[in-house]
Amino acid sequence: MSPQNPIERLAQQVDGMSLGAVSDKYPNCHPELNPFDFYRAHLSNVLADITAVDPKIIYPALSWTQGLDKGDLILAAPALRVKGKKPDELVKDWTEKFPENDPLFQKPTIHNYFMAFFVRPTPIVNAVIPMIQQKGAEYGTNKFQGLKDPKDPSKGAKRMIVEFSSPNIAKPFHAGHLRSTIIGGFIANLYELAGWDVMRINYLGDWGKQYGLLALAFEKYGDEEALNKDPINHLFQLYVRINTEMSAEKEQIEARKKAGEDVTELEANSLDEEARKYFKKMTDRDPVALAQWKRFRDLSIVRYKETYARLNIKFDHYSGESQVSEDTMEAVGKQMEEKGICKEDKGAMIVDFQELVPGKEGKRLERPIVRKRDGTALYLTRDISELLSRHEKYQFDQMIYVVASAQDLHLKQLFKIIELLGHKDIAAKCQHINFGLVLGMSTRKGTVKFLDDILRDVADKMHDTMRKNDDKYKQVANPEATADTLGISSVMVQDMSGKRINNYTFNMEAMTSFEGDTGPYLQYAHARVSSIRRKANLTDEELATADLSLLTEPHAINIVRLLAQWPDTVQNTLRTLEPTTVLTYLFKMTHTLSSSYDQLQVVGSERELMKARMALYDAAHTVLGNGMRLLGLSPVESAIDKAVLFPIRSLHTHGLTAELWASGRERTGTTHLPGGPDE
Repeated sequence: MSPQNPIERLAQQVDGMSLGAVSDKYPNCHPELNPFDFYRAHLSNVLADITAVDPKIIYPALSWTQGLDKGDLILAAPALRVKGKKPDELVKDWTEKFPENDPLFQKPTIHNYFMAFFVRPTPIVNAVIPMIQQKGAEYGTNKFQGLKDPKDPSKGAKRMIVEFSSPNIAKPFHAGHLRSTIIGGFIANLYELAGWDVMRINYLGDWGKQYGLLALAFEKYGDEEALNKDPINHLFQLYVRINTEMSAEKEQIEARKKAGEDVTELEANSLDEEARKYFKKMTDRDPVALAQWKRFRDLSIVRYKETYARLNIKFDHYSGESQVSEDTMEAVGKQMEEKGICKEDKGAMIVDFQELVPGKEGKRLERPIVRKRDGTALYLTRDISELLSRHEKYQFDQMIYVVASAQDLHLKQLFKIIELLGHKDIAAKCQHINFGLVLGMSTRKGTVKFLDDILRDVADKMHDTMRKNDDKYKQVANPEATADTLGISSVMVQDMSGKRINNYTFNMEAMTSFEGDTGPYLQYAHARVSSIRRKANLTDEELATADLSLLTEPHAINIVRLLAQWPDTVQNTLRTLEPTTVLTYLFKMTHTLSSSYDQLQVVGSERELMKARMALYDAAHTVLGNGMRLLGLSPVESAIDKAVLFPIRSLHTHGLTAELWASGRERTGTTHLPGGPDE
């Protein structure tokens, strides 16, 4: 370990501590990557002497706090399982024995049976800012977690498959797919940061009788020029048209049947029957039918890729229902019959879980159909075959399905059948990450609103807001692109603000505001720090040699304390798999930065002080960018702080006079929308 490593320098201040010894002593402890790992290790050693408890028990018991006012680490006395005294008596005793001159921690404070530990300012400042300067985009990552053997990196990384998005070919991307796409992209990014070999799979809805119906529609009404220009919308319009005709036809046939007429010929020549016959040609591998289907599929994927690129989403493989062969499904069906997993019921094949799984679990899993009376395999059979094929092909260590909570039962049935087939080890590797609904996404006519329309509407709203101040609008180099980025940030941050399982209401007014914890506000906060760096006009070399001992103000120390938490936040997110865990941290950081600008002026300060403060803000800029990219956002570096911020603020809310508005200056007094001398 190089002596220039900031954590190594920190270790030199603590008697008997070395990074190698710490990593060997505590599992998953990597102080060279996470400053708080070193702080926890040191504190565990100190408390072991005081409490006579094994430090390996103390280490995992040291928890995060809910806020900086509650300390940097906290210990609940009952977690140490010490007998003979009440917990509140123990913490008083331990606090009295805690050394006054500890190099890293102040004397702990007590609340009931909790001990709160506050770090000493100078060591944390001198360790964290240089660490962020050195690691940059890598700060917060821990690649050891994704290794098959953390002690032997040569054995390679574990493989993770994340299946997400999964729209239906020839149908526009709607809000339900939006959630899967955003959450799935985030989870894939998260596991990559943790060192896993991540494969992103888009399992398309690209097979079934509906494609026979679509082919008929194209034969009747298709337009080659429209298909090549906008394939998804053209095919969707055709599908809606033919589906409407088919519904009307079915009603007519049913009415004639009730009237006693012979409808045999009508049914034989109906659109429904023609679609069935066409799809039968597809399953029989008819080259003409397959070529047309493949064309629709390929054109749709090209269009989807354009949308995904706007959302910073990429896929390693476009799979789909069509990729599961009839032979594979037939083989799986036979296995299920041989093992007594499925049985015949009124001509169909079902899985009666009540007979297979004891107790309430069996009852909850119900009696799904795996093959219809006509021999057609259903989604469940297809998914069983696909899961087993994927494991054989990719030998994954874990696979995550990012699918709406409406499919909870389906995924439970899938995993249980895999287990009953004798693949308990494979079932244990599979996980369903679910999510709630987006409400308020329908048009006035009750139809679904599609993603491209949503992104266009939000970008237009941001653009209109920017145009309200013509002078500032002219400062933006590429206003359309900036409005698009801000609009996408609006949508994504609103989606990720609550827990995944919660439904939320789509609210364009709220999401596009710079007030409150929104995407535009997060972009503004990031761009503002960029703006200060440009105005300070300091090089990386100058920041690397800044005298950090000048950072003594409480605002500066609090920013550093939050920066030190970022690696822990990433580790905690791997446990929660909740985007809001990251967002909550980022907004805490933006609020802390916001309240600091008046106290920690950069431009205009004495040069050494300017370098130190800019080093602090530059570290914050790095961490904000790292967090935003983890979420899938594209951080905006410039142009939105004034050109976009001022038009969108409420004069009434923030007390801006017409003169202040016209001059582009404002009074201070809001933590969410700060103004300051460096802006």
